[in-house]
Amino acid sequence: MRKLATLAVVLASVLAWRALATFEMTAALQKELDRHIVQIKAWAADPLLVKTVIWKNQMGPLSGMDNEKWKTVRRSDDLLRTYMTNDAGKVLARRLESSNGIYVRAFVCGTRGDQIAMTEKTENYFYAGQPRFDLPFRTGMPWQGPPELDSDTDTYDIQISAPVLSFGKPIGVLVVGVNLTRLEKAIGK
Repeated sequence: MRKLATLAVVLASVLAWRALATFEMTAALQKELDRHIVQIKAWAADPLLVKTVIWKNQMGPLSGMDNEKWKTVRRSDDLLRTYMTNDAGKVLARRLESSNGIYVRAFVCGTRGDQIAMTEKTENYFYAGQPRFDLPFRTGMPWQGPPELDSDTDTYDIQISAPVLSFGKPIGVLVVGVNLTRLEKAIGK
């Protein structure tokens, strides 16, 4: 029993240290990430993605859906499959599949910050009020979040957002998760 308690203390200490550890964003890594931001902006201009955003914006958010209710939707629910299998969801899935693991997740929000397409279930249904949505939507410019440790994969990821534009005006936002650990290895750091 004493060994188990000691092991628990050691494990808790290691986890606490990992949580405090930060990811060093070098100039070389930022330069490579900037190249990927250009690619993500191009994704946001994909005609199928833009067409889906226009169509879903006309429909509006799901009636009665909010972030609390979204959290209760199971990953296996047919509702989620509709977001993953619409035209925009298929575009996102193909882009992730061809990235050799550099891109790990992606989703698209409409004008109200509501979900339009995704590659996997997201934490929220609405993203309005968050920098990843608000800044690209208001400015028409990409947004880069801070590096974060993904405890599921034990890798560092970063989110990049780009506006989805129609006739030069933002109609939605594309958010892509980039695996910094893999990107760092790809550039040979």
